[in-house]
Amino acid sequence: MRTVYDWFEAYGDDHRNARNRAIHWICVPVILWCAIAALWALPVPRSFAQPGLWSAAAMFFAWTFYWRLSRVIGAGMLVVFALFGFSAHVAFASMGAGNLALMAAILFVLAWVGQFIGHLFERRRPSFLTDLTYLLIGPAWLLGKLLSRARIAF
Repeated sequence: MRTVYDWFEAYGDDHRNARNRAIHWICVPVILWCAIAALWALPVPRSFAQPGLWSAAAMFFAWTFYWRLSRVIGAGMLVVFALFGFSAHVAFASMGAGNLALMAAILFVLAWVGQFIGHLFERRRPSFLTDLTYLLIGPAWLLGKLLSRARIAF
């Protein structure tokens, strides 16, 4: 199995352009939040009183990937998921499912347009076109950058 450093090095190779990296700092978190919010807006079975079941399940499975990759990255992504899940819950409560899903869809599309514009500057294909796992690596790569700046080993 590839290590967290292997994944981050390969992902970093496709993200060397400063403009592309700046775009990723904005668009990757937006895309992640939109995925969580859109799943939060999906109806859940009546036996579950709380919305967000599908979102929680997706976050749990993603988190298990991060936890196996690195305990520190896993812990950090747990915090990210908690914050994004809470904000999706608040948005759901204030906007309702339909408006939340619409907002998430619009922001999701705009953020992906931004990502592809960034890769035009990069002159390289987005990493996920070679391996879908990179869709999970992007948020962790940004977290890894923050941890490195804070001098926290992962």
